[in-house]
Amino acid sequence: MYDFIKALIGHLFMPLPIMVAVFVCGAILIRWGKIGLGNFLSLLAMIGLLLLSWGPVADRLLAPLEEQFAPLDALSVDSEIHGVVVLGGGWSPWLNASDVGRLNDSSAIRLMEGMRIWQQHPDLLLIVSGTSRRESIAPIAEGYARVAKGFGVPTDQLLLLDRPSDTRQEAQAVREALGEGARVVIVTSASHMPRSMHHFRLAGLNPLAAPTHYLAGHDSRATLGYWIPASRHLRKSERALYEWLGWVAAQWEAP
Repeated sequence: MYDFIKALIGHLFMPLPIMVAVFVCGAILIRWGKIGLGNFLSLLAMIGLLLLSWGPVADRLLAPLEEQFAPLDALSVDSEIHGVVVLGGGWSPWLNASDVGRLNDSSAIRLMEGMRIWQQHPDLLLIVSGTSRRESIAPIAEGYARVAKGFGVPTDQLLLLDRPSDTRQEAQAVREALGEGARVVIVTSASHMPRSMHHFRLAGLNPLAAPTHYLAGHDSRATLGYWIPASRHLRKSERALYEWLGWVAAQWEAP
């Protein structure tokens, strides 16, 4: 039940649903004769949605999360690393596409970054994680493994963790597989990295951050697209709010 409630909040407390709800409340108040308050709420919803879809605001919200950990360009040969962990994301195994095409953007980029780091030390384990919330759908860990094998990662160097449904469970699964205190490289989206490091440290592991899939900062301020509200900017605001909500939830969860 907790996982369902958490997922529900993660979907509802996003910029678009929130602003639509505020706008609807404003329309209802106008209908009830509360014209002043109704107009205020309706205008607030429109302005809020425009601001959250505006590049400067969206980047300002997301960049502080993405900049907390520096990219991992190269893995030191002296590092006592037990494995490279690619955290779960999303994929659509029912699509009429290749295994790569079935991964969503963040998953494909995470796996690409994980394999790039793993190739520097191919004696390490490449650990791929993530389950499916529906029994009829194969877990994302299996999708990762299929793609990794296609790129030449040997089966005996792959470790699938196909039971975890969130980051906290992924950290616990890695601890169970490698032991407490294991030093692992964590590969996930840059905005998700602060929360991931928090969970892996709480689980008693020694994580090394390898952030990827940056969203903020891609648009140059010299381009017109940066200054015009757009859905891609709204996606950044959604990502920032999702991670802040996740951080709040993490404070209530046991390690």
